[in-house]
Amino acid sequence: MRGRQRAARAAWNAVALAVLVTVAVVVALPGHPPDRMTAGSSILGADSLVIGVKPDQPGLGLRLPDGTFRGFDVDVARYVAGRLGVPPGRVRFHPTPSSEREEVLRNGIVDLVFATYSITPERQQLVTFAGPYYVARQDILVRGAENEIASVQDLEGRRLCAVDGSHSWRRVTEERGVDARLVPSPSYSACVDLLVRGRVDAVSTDDLILAGFVGADRTDVKMVNAPFTSERYGVGLRKGDVKGCQRVNRILTEMYQSGAAETLLQQWFGSVDLEVVTTVPEFVGCS
Repeated sequence: MRGRQRAARAAWNAVALAVLVTVAVVVALPGHPPDRMTAGSSILGADSLVIGVKPDQPGLGLRLPDGTFRGFDVDVARYVAGRLGVPPGRVRFHPTPSSEREEVLRNGIVDLVFATYSITPERQQLVTFAGPYYVARQDILVRGAENEIASVQDLEGRRLCAVDGSHSWRRVTEERGVDARLVPSPSYSACVDLLVRGRVDAVSTDDLILAGFVGADRTDVKMVNAPFTSERYGVGLRKGDVKGCQRVNRILTEMYQSGAAETLLQQWFGSVDLEVVTTVPEFVGCS
């Protein structure tokens, strides 16, 4: 009798264990496989990719009403993914504002970030950067009727939009020592809205970002065309993926040498009064 009871308990325990394993597998399926979420894992050999892009920057990363994304960053991301051997149907884009770029990489929510991600020494401590895939220049956006702001120095005492997670405002107040009055904002699209409504006097960030807003056939805002910094757009990878970074750098070199980069830049910014750079950028080195 006792033998039968022990056998029954053993059978029940085996069934329970099988159920738990099945549930764990089902729960894990919708997200990344566990090995792709661990620190130091590489994008090399992945059969699918989740890529972080901006959802609200025309010309660079914009989410359309149907949920798809379009823009220069999106197309560069597709180009890189294709050269990594991942077909378009296995590439998914994840909306990634400036304040979340490090977090989504660290937590394994995305595999790569193409989101006007300027390479800085502080960020290099947190992520591995490939590229840059483009070197932008920081400029200033003002209202269409504004004629008194012609350079970064003219932002003294003016209301300047400061986006959470972005370093652009620091280029003005800390690096240039201009005492602008900072007005916080969650995104650059929100900054442009504040500018049009008269809540801020200027928006200062990379010229490609500003050109994307100007390029929407609008006359209520304009670029000052007085660049004062260089901004290196990097591809964000999880910290330590050096081999993945090196492969992405080879792909980016090919993109420029083949003329694909120039084609994309002209497609997205050719209608704007902006001199784009079409030579291979100097890479920062993978670490």
